[in-house]
Amino acid sequence: MNNERTANIMIGDEEHKLLLTTKATKEIAGRYGGLENLGDKLMKSKNVEMALSEIVWLITLLANQSILVYNLKHKEQPKDLLTEDKVEILTSPIDLAEYKEAIMNALYKGAKRNIESEPESKNMVAP
Repeated sequence: MNNERTANIMIGDEEHKLLLTTKATKEIAGRYGGLENLGDKLMKSKNVEMALSEIVWLITLLANQSILVYNLKHKEQPKDLLTEDKVEILTSPIDLAEYKEAIMNALYKGAKRNIESEPESKNMVAP
């Protein structure tokens, strides 16, 4: 898997890669209306329980993307997907706060576009 598209976190004593895929983007869009609305939803949650639930959902979604990719490539030895319950049990609220940067990195890396401009031609006529 391309490390340029992932961010690493520890859940319990196991490292997980957060990965934004098209599948995850569709699920985020269905839940929040798009990636652009995600930050607002997380920051404006009415209560702590709701905010924690949203972060756990997002971590579970992004961490499971790398497991799904692994399982596609290793059909004979698939790994179990994370559940929100597992993430809640294996983390503390402090952990979740620290994962914020990794979540943002994974979202940024997954959504960024590498755009290259063609050099201007010397025969190009100026407007």
